[in-house]
Amino acid sequence: MNTNPTEYRLEGDGTSIQALPKISLHDHLDGGLRPQTLLELADELGLEVPAPDAESLATWFAEQSNSGSLVEYLKTFDLTTAVMQTRAGLSRVAREFVQDLAADGVIYGEIRWAPEQHLTRGLDLDEVVEAVQAGIEQGIDDAQHQGHAIRAGQLVTAMRHADRSLEIAELAVRHRERGVVGFDIAGAEAGFLPSRHRTAFDYLATQLFPVTVHAGEADGLESIRSALFDGRALRLGHGVRIAEDLTIERQDDDNTYVSLGPTAQWVRDREIALETSPSSNLQTGAIAAWGDELVDHPFDLLYQLGFRVTVNTDNRLQSGTSLSRELALLSDAFGYDLDDLETFQLNAATSAFLPLDDREELIERIEDGFDEA
Repeated sequence: MNTNPTEYRLEGDGTSIQALPKISLHDHLDGGLRPQTLLELADELGLEVPAPDAESLATWFAEQSNSGSLVEYLKTFDLTTAVMQTRAGLSRVAREFVQDLAADGVIYGEIRWAPEQHLTRGLDLDEVVEAVQAGIEQGIDDAQHQGHAIRAGQLVTAMRHADRSLEIAELAVRHRERGVVGFDIAGAEAGFLPSRHRTAFDYLATQLFPVTVHAGEADGLESIRSALFDGRALRLGHGVRIAEDLTIERQDDDNTYVSLGPTAQWVRDREIALETSPSSNLQTGAIAAWGDELVDHPFDLLYQLGFRVTVNTDNRLQSGTSLSRELALLSDAFGYDLDDLETFQLNAATSAFLPLDDREELIERIEDGFDEA
């Protein structure tokens, strides 16, 4: 078990960010492999890899991912998904994924992935979901033995450029009592509006099944509106381009006066969570309209305006990151303190795809953990 992640501390009081209880809502299974595991699984399957050792492979992923384009960024997943085509491979990746979350102080994680991308070696859709669930449960047990109490659920995802979304939605509902907590669509966003999958979203609505939708990352307000209207999204995957619906009217030495357009007003007033992923948003160019440094990210503006912002990793391998690192980067960029970090975790706990009683239990654990800090 990977129990020695890089230590991140809150500037000022030195609080260990790893030690704080955290919630992870937007974290892709095929974006969270350990480089050494990828090498070993590729060797077992006879697949070529672009680097000979774990360290250089991690560097390759970082270089490939810093393209400023979501389309180019997504190409790195050809390699990770290629080694996740067997029951053993899927279970191992899921198990280590949970181990690494627990080692970083995560107490609840939602793990999103697209079953339709893992069928090339003979497994069917139900079998791949079962294999991932087995790995998740093993990882939870491993964490328990290490003294970490963690829960995790699957977010079953359909690829937005494909035509299997209704089938994948039915798969998700079929496994709702066996580890699956919600549904998502992912992949190249521009040109593939959520409205293309209205039939799947209609079905999920009849089943009262929670939905989050990737929107507002590589496309703008039209994509977000479609996620809200066609998808009935309870959360927005990234959602950062909701800031395109904000107008800065004037500024003085102490204040910035902002007006909200109708889409932004709707998202804020109904507390629809934004699953922001700061490092990833820089890598894919999602915040290019505002700049190319973390301090340019509209995260802080959205936070100050009262949007339900959450902090996530998106893809820990591609971004070379962890949830603790993302929180540390935001703290350094915007001067956040312990209270701010607690707010982000409470936002995430409140927005988790869990029953109310379970969310309240997470909230209590967060409040207790931050009080101790």
